[in-house]
Amino acid sequence: MNEQKFTIDDAPFNKFHFRIAGLTFGSSFCDGYSLGIIAMALTVFGPQMNMNAMWTGLIGSSALIGLFAGSLLLGRLSDRVGRQKIFLVNFLLITVATILQFFVSSPEELFILRLLIGFGLGGDYAVGTTLLAEFSPKKYRSSLLASINVVWTLGYVASNFVGHYLGQVGSDSWRWMLVSAAIPAIVVLILRIGTPESPRWLVSMGRVEEARQIVKKHLGSNVEMGETTTGTENQKTLGFRGLFSKKLRKRLAFGGIFKLTLVIPYFAIYTFLPSILSTMGFEQNFFADTMLNLFLLVGAIFGLWLLAKFSRRGFTIGAFTILTVSLFSLSFLHNGSQFLMLIAFLIFTFFMSAASNLTLVYPAELFPTEIRGSGIGMVTAISRIGSAIGTFLLPVSLSSFGLSASMAGMAAILLIGLIVSIAWAPETKSLSLNDASNPLLEAEHSSMETDIPFTEKEKIT
Repeated sequence: MNEQKFTIDDAPFNKFHFRIAGLTFGSSFCDGYSLGIIAMALTVFGPQMNMNAMWTGLIGSSALIGLFAGSLLLGRLSDRVGRQKIFLVNFLLITVATILQFFVSSPEELFILRLLIGFGLGGDYAVGTTLLAEFSPKKYRSSLLASINVVWTLGYVASNFVGHYLGQVGSDSWRWMLVSAAIPAIVVLILRIGTPESPRWLVSMGRVEEARQIVKKHLGSNVEMGETTTGTENQKTLGFRGLFSKKLRKRLAFGGIFKLTLVIPYFAIYTFLPSILSTMGFEQNFFADTMLNLFLLVGAIFGLWLLAKFSRRGFTIGAFTILTVSLFSLSFLHNGSQFLMLIAFLIFTFFMSAASNLTLVYPAELFPTEIRGSGIGMVTAISRIGSAIGTFLLPVSLSSFGLSASMAGMAAILLIGLIVSIAWAPETKSLSLNDASNPLLEAEHSSMETDIPFTEKEKIT
């Protein structure tokens, strides 16, 4: 009896897929934990160092600035040297810089270390997401990529609880908060040793036999590459500049603006959540903080169902609509009922967390293998420099213009994302990774259908 054959896109899920997913999730947990813990640490560190709003904004946004540089440079580098090397080395940088935070004595030192942590995490956004997408079967790809956001949210929520309790241990509590992030980082670093190279990248470089050996070893003897056309010439044609070609520039613009307009309000608001809650009248209200964290986590999990139920395009447009309305409502409700303000904030939190699943799924499906790392890196870089600027400016805006104007400004940013999504969002659901990343197969529709028929399978040349 002949053994059934599979390709990477339809291979059965096995323990290796689980391992790659776990290693990528580990980075996401560290990122969420790192962002959350700095918000808690700043409540102690800031007053000790007599920091003004500018330095508070700089340190709060420092990891995001590093994320911009890391995702841009390391994403591009991964298309040249491969995914595996960066997948390991960047976490060594993250671990060392995280440990050194314990010994800082000035805002400047902490700012530099947070830049380095962000640089490593930025590379992991580009490389980890790419590696997971390129190994994942089509059936599980969106769920696995979206789960990165669920784990990020889990890390963020965990940091809030750890920070709350460590905040009671004394004047040096902020040091223990920051260095606590080294525990998951060390675990991820050790477990990443021995991770194989992406077979899709090897094929794109003409190293087909190496790719086949990795597929056989890790995915099964009955699994084949499926697509073995080398992409060396295609890579030369595309290159990094290929992102700005006529075929891909609309996808690059959509990916960058879509992710930018989601993460600016997300990172800005949740980096300074204690200050915002205080402005809303919930000072030292552990109940409000706990409810928001709970809605973040539940929203991320619910977002997995929304991804499975609706099209990428439909989910994106619907989420932007709800987020825009809820944040505008919050700006109008300021100085009104605390209960209504909390309801509006909870709705915003729930759907922002759910929509954030899209920021991990969409970018991996927008670009072909030859420049996928560069594409994801560029989209992440655009979003992170924007979120860094937003995070830097939010405490200044709160002190200068107040909560209502600040929230209205964030809602306006979400409105831009809604308009761009209506105009440019492609449908990539239910397609193989090669087809999803091919703009020549893009379906021009805005329905909520989940099965997208295609009759012509053109290749990028």
